[in-house]
Amino acid sequence: LVISSEGCAIVGLSFLGGSYMAEAFRSGLESVEKGQVEAGLSIGMRRSQIIRYIVLPQAVSISVPAFCANIIFLIKETSVFSVVALADLMYVAKDLIGLYYKTDEALLMLVLSYLVILLPISIAASLLERRLRYAGFGHSDTF
Repeated sequence: LVISSEGCAIVGLSFLGGSYMAEAFRSGLESVEKGQVEAGLSIGMRRSQIIRYIVLPQAVSISVPAFCANIIFLIKETSVFSVVALADLMYVAKDLIGLYYKTDEALLMLVLSYLVILLPISIAASLLERRLRYAGFGHSDTF
């Protein structure tokens, strides 16, 4: 079985991202109090209704910050795939440094590239978290 470097990168990133996302969702599920499920049972809801209408909305809204942080982490983690000879931003920057000996310019372009990619995602995640918080889900900033 021969897998290309792109295939290896996709499989590796999928396993890494899947494990982090599963852990974020598990923590969101565990944060929903057991009393919520008991309250649903006491008013005659079926288990499927309890999960759909009570547990999942709370778990997802609590997990959104972790999901967003994991997405940003995974984008930054793609630089690791230069190890399997897959060209990414860091790989290209190292190549330019080796060819032209312009370390400052190459690293500045690398930082700007990451900012262009990650800043809109971070802003969108922040807006989503704020919208969920004001909709009555999630945690407030006050203790």
